Amino acid sequence: MIRKLRLRDYDFKLILMVVALSVIGVMSIGSADSTLQARQLAGVVAGTFLMIILSFFNYSWILKFYWGMYIVNVTLLAMVRLMGESGGGAQRWLKIGGLRFQPSETAKILLILFFAQFIMKYKDKLNTLRIIGASTALFLVPWYLVLRQPDLSTSVMLLVLFCVIMFSGGISLKLVFGVLCVAIPAVALMISLALQPDTDKLPSFLQSFQQERLLAFFYPDEYPEQARQQRNSVKAIASGILDGKGYKNSEITSVKNGNFVAEDETDFIFAIVGEEFGFKGSLTVILLLFGISFDCISVARKARDPAGCIIAAAMGALVAFQGFINIGVATFILPNTGLTLPFVSYGLTSLMSLFMGMGFVLSVRYRSGKNK
Repeated sequence: MIRKLRLRDYDFKLILMVVALSVIGVMSIGSADSTLQARQLAGVVAGTFLMIILSFFNYSWILKFYWGMYIVNVTLLAMVRLMGESGGGAQRWLKIGGLRFQPSETAKILLILFFAQFIMKYKDKLNTLRIIGASTALFLVPWYLVLRQPDLSTSVMLLVLFCVIMFSGGISLKLVFGVLCVAIPAVALMISLALQPDTDKLPSFLQSFQQERLLAFFYPDEYPEQARQQRNSVKAIASGILDGKGYKNSEITSVKNGNFVAEDETDFIFAIVGEEFGFKGSLTVILLLFGISFDCISVARKARDPAGCIIAAAMGALVAFQGFINIGVATFILPNTGLTLPFVSYGLTSLMSLFMGMGFVLSVRYRSGKNK
């Protein structure tokens, strides 16, 4: 279950990149809201400890409990529907014994682990209708529960992860291209319907505020209030120029002091980074995200089995895609979604889930290669 440490097998650079990105997050959150900095720092310390502990466990042994992970995941998401706490027009939080957390964040990691073992078990039958149908059905249950919170951005993220999981598990490229031929026109049609001002034609899964975000992206001058946060975020990032205005600066025109952007400690944390640390700080965050994702993909290529490959590839995709979406929103090249920036935005559930996922990636790397 746990093996003797061999330093040459350990991925220290991945730990350094994760910790460095998390430290930038702690600093940025302290500037956005100083009352949250201590909690985020405690989360980074606890998460780093959890990541290192998990790295020494054999992931294959943990994955034996994959059905338990799936049941826990679906149970937590169902409890959100029945007794979850609401906020900001959504019911996404669960409070158990004084602990308040967001099960949709843990769902990302638990689904990766579940499907890693499920596909590993049926790898020789993956391209059969029976296994593809079973995989899709098992995915749709937690996905639907997340979608109905409503949490469209996380449900889209889960779809991306499911596609990466199936692809890295070895699904036929013919099936991949077939799905794309159907999915691309379907997405285009849904966006077209969402851009219609007539709410009677709105897709059932899309809320009115989500439609307004799409309209504000395509027609910002016609929806100035809905586009205000993203426009102010772009101004904040641009105002940082090369070196930034300085950490915790006191300028009244800054994002945090002027309250020009809501949720600057979560959804728009990149605006804080760009304004206070400038282009250099923004580039550092982007390079760290890229480095973590690239390292995970490298681990996936060297994994000793399909389960390890799926874990590492999916975690790399999670960091890359979610990071791209968050920065894309902050720079107004994408519609406002509500996805956080991995390891940087405030949110202990997301932070601990990501550290846990990276712990499994480290475990895969530690056991990759011959005779391991």
